Amino acid sequence: MIDVLTDAQVDAYLDRIGAPRPEKADFEALRLLQERQCLAVPFENLDYHLDAEVHMDERAVHKIVDRRRGGGCYEVNPAFALLLRTLGYEVEILPGQVYRPEGPGPFLGHLALRVRLDGFDWLVDTGFGRNSRHPLRFDVTEPQTDPHGTYEVRPNEEFGGHDVFLGGRPLYRVGERAVRVADFAPTLWWWRTAPESPFLQDLFCSLPTEDGGRITLKGDRLTVVGADGRTTVELPDDAAVLAAYREHFGIALDRLPGRPADGSAEVQTG
Repeated sequence: MIDVLTDAQVDAYLDRIGAPRPEKADFEALRLLQERQCLAVPFENLDYHLDAEVHMDERAVHKIVDRRRGGGCYEVNPAFALLLRTLGYEVEILPGQVYRPEGPGPFLGHLALRVRLDGFDWLVDTGFGRNSRHPLRFDVTEPQTDPHGTYEVRPNEEFGGHDVFLGGRPLYRVGERAVRVADFAPTLWWWRTAPESPFLQDLFCSLPTEDGGRITLKGDRLTVVGADGRTTVELPDDAAVLAAYREHFGIALDRLPGRPADGSAEVQTG
């Protein structure tokens, strides 16, 4: 895996998320970069249902920038880490455990970032679906207000890391010791192949909006959350679903996820 991006790759990445090139690697720039990544790059698992490879290296940058796609935490957070390192930030990869109804999931079930800046450690996460829009302080136990809600980052002495809460409900644990992206390969294989994998059982594409709302497409069900409340509609046919991917997420697909690649279920959209 490469350590930094080229100038051309940085320019293309910043153009993709709609952010200017920072004059220096400070907190204000970090805050804006995370916000723009969250608002521009969907949290989605379409490739899990398109029988496509999922990459955690610079190929994830290609997917986000050139293919105008999003991804899960194993893709969008390593890609974002490459951008941040190239811009001069000190970034580490942290392992996480997602909280399920039955308790914490696999130890390497989530990938988050720690950015060390001006003597503070910041939790940076753009690949969880309910992640904060702005960086969160690791050393602040009081509630931290964010456009996506009220978060808390509490030390977990038994685990040796921190628990992340949203609105008082646990989201995930994040470890203290940094790891390598390659360490997530066995867990990624499980997510990609195990019948009980949540990424294989569900199909989703989701993106927050500037006003604090969210647009989510699950299968043929489109949900829009905004100032006027929540609306959900069942899209009538395959063409409408493909059009929704383009309109709401900027994703152009040749066929719907979960459909055969032999052309038998392809939809002609003009």
